Amino acid sequence: MTTYILVHGSLHGAWCWDKIVPLLEQAGHKAIAQDLPAMGADKTPITDVSLQSWTDSLCDLIDREPEPVVLVGHSRGGLNISEAAEQRPDSIKMLVYLCAYLLRNGETVLGMTTSDPDSQIGQNIVVADDGASATLKEESVRELFFGDCSDEDAERAASLLCPEPLAPLATPLSISDDNYGRVPRIYIETLADKAVPPSLQKQMYEALPCERVLSMSTSHSPFLSAPEELVKHLLAV
Repeated sequence: MTTYILVHGSLHGAWCWDKIVPLLEQAGHKAIAQDLPAMGADKTPITDVSLQSWTDSLCDLIDREPEPVVLVGHSRGGLNISEAAEQRPDSIKMLVYLCAYLLRNGETVLGMTTSDPDSQIGQNIVVADDGASATLKEESVRELFFGDCSDEDAERAASLLCPEPLAPLATPLSISDDNYGRVPRIYIETLADKAVPPSLQKQMYEALPCERVLSMSTSHSPFLSAPEELVKHLLAV
């Protein structure tokens, strides 16, 4: 039995893995999806959130498991699993980046997003008046996140999105070869992605090579549009 810890991306919560958890469990494995602080149903104030507090929350989950886990990070969740791998390299069997930010030491999610000419995130982001969080223009959400999802899934998912704390996205990733560098990693690219474009995904996994790169012909949310195919990839790691 393998334990999978599933880390959601920006604006999302643990709910985005609702189709994936039962499929992994049916295959005989353990699957854990939890809201990061201030995300989903978690009531932590956005102004109290930092990259470190997100990392601490994820490391707490890892520490509860008796055996090394597989960490799966979607989108911005790539930042979170990289930070956790730096802190708990011996407790992680594999890192799986799902159309995720695979950053090098010192890089930031905001910096990577704003430097990409193909990304539509920058032109559709709406920053809160206090500058602490951001959302997306409502009319852009379907195309950016849920382009190939059913109407029912897209409507439900859009209704559950929440503001994204900006402080962690502007915090440089801190990883080392001695810790993070010894944890195996794979990348799952999504070839019809308009949130983290395929060109950016390729740029990241070529700059920080992975053991394998797997491809899915989906938009940014394969956990909704192609859950069986995604689980097949996860079971193969």
